[in-house]
Amino acid sequence: MSDNWAEGRIALVTGATSGFGEAMARRLLAAGAHVIATGRRAERLAALTSELKSERLLTCELDVTSSASIAALLPSLPPAFTDIDILYNNAGLALGLSKAHEADISDWETMIDTNVTGLVRMTRAVLPGMVARDRGDVMNLSSVAASYPYPGGNTYGATKAFVRQFSLNLRADLLGTKVRVTSIEPGMADTEFSVVRFKGDQAAADKVYAGVHAMSADDVALVCESVLKLPAHINVNTLEIMPVQQAFGPFAVDRG
Repeated sequence: MSDNWAEGRIALVTGATSGFGEAMARRLLAAGAHVIATGRRAERLAALTSELKSERLLTCELDVTSSASIAALLPSLPPAFTDIDILYNNAGLALGLSKAHEADISDWETMIDTNVTGLVRMTRAVLPGMVARDRGDVMNLSSVAASYPYPGGNTYGATKAFVRQFSLNLRADLLGTKVRVTSIEPGMADTEFSVVRFKGDQAAADKVYAGVHAMSADDVALVCESVLKLPAHINVNTLEIMPVQQAFGPFAVDRG
């Protein structure tokens, strides 16, 4: 397949101002796609536009926790960007690592609003067009936390389990169409994830990846690219990836 494997495709990427979203937006653009890169941080979107200087890149401020922001996006798109056939639902976050009985409820609410409600709204906005055109890829960013619980992962893990199950149910609904859906489930990746989780505490974030050759954002984008390159009759339902230095923990037992 040529380097321009995405030529003629139109991708909408949420959370494109950093991490997995930015890496995927760059890969799609390099492969010839028209890319709508969205996010809340206007200064980062402006920097992306300035750096990449492409007529095939459109940056748009978008807050997936706002139904009004999502509703305004699609009607505002120029004709060259309207027929979206790749939706990369990446906007999401983890906040805090407290036990459930000690957690800040506002952190839980923010994770649910972003990881669940925002993703559902984006999908509902874009999916009808894909079905009408009978083509498209929906890639939902879940996590290994969807399958493997860990202390303090409570609501974050639950939101990612929702993303996984929502993706599988989309496939059930889309049977008979040529629209594909994949739940992407990464493990440890050295992005802004932990900085956000620890609310700007870089030292705490650094400890998460100390001594580990973690995945990079581009590693995850590379795997996603490989899924998009597959022949149109193949659907990858779920894709779980980890660095070699990460695995499943033993059962926890309280012997007290």
